[in-house]
Amino acid sequence: MRITKEPEERKQEILDTAMRLFYEKGYEKTSITDIAKAIGVAQGLCYRYFPSKEALFDQAIDQYAEELVSRFTIPKASKELTLKEIIETMPVIVETEDSDYYKALHVVENKKFHNQLLLKVCEKLSKPVAKLLEQAQVKGEIKLDDIQTTAMFCVYGQIGILLDHSYSVEEKEKRIRNFLMYALRL
Repeated sequence: MRITKEPEERKQEILDTAMRLFYEKGYEKTSITDIAKAIGVAQGLCYRYFPSKEALFDQAIDQYAEELVSRFTIPKASKELTLKEIIETMPVIVETEDSDYYKALHVVENKKFHNQLLLKVCEKLSKPVAKLLEQAQVKGEIKLDDIQTTAMFCVYGQIGILLDHSYSVEEKEKRIRNFLMYALRL
């Protein structure tokens, strides 16, 4: 019996199944055929949504990056908070180990994919950080000549610390917060 699903629901099912299989079998050993079989659909249906395994994976990375960035929620009351207060309370690490996306992107064999995710998160996070810096500049909390460059540096500059496994999560958070306070002269 054929099960009909809404296009977005089917697309999400394909993405989720692919990420589970990428974790279980590895990206290289997983084919579109494997994904279709796991769902119980024809291979052509997967190709209807994604022209290739690479396109499917790129979409999964983009979606997961969007989800992670949404976890860096800036409080609606951020206009009332100072930039210093926001930095003191902001989450630094938002990933949890409970999803197939996390698992697939954090196995040693997929380090390249994790790095791709990291850069995508930074790309997406730079815009809200720039907005926060603009608000702080308008309120007179900081004085910057180039807000966009500062935002990119604040976001991308954390990568080395986040990837250093010799620090605990708490130490990473402390180092990042201290550096942001210092760099922004808060």
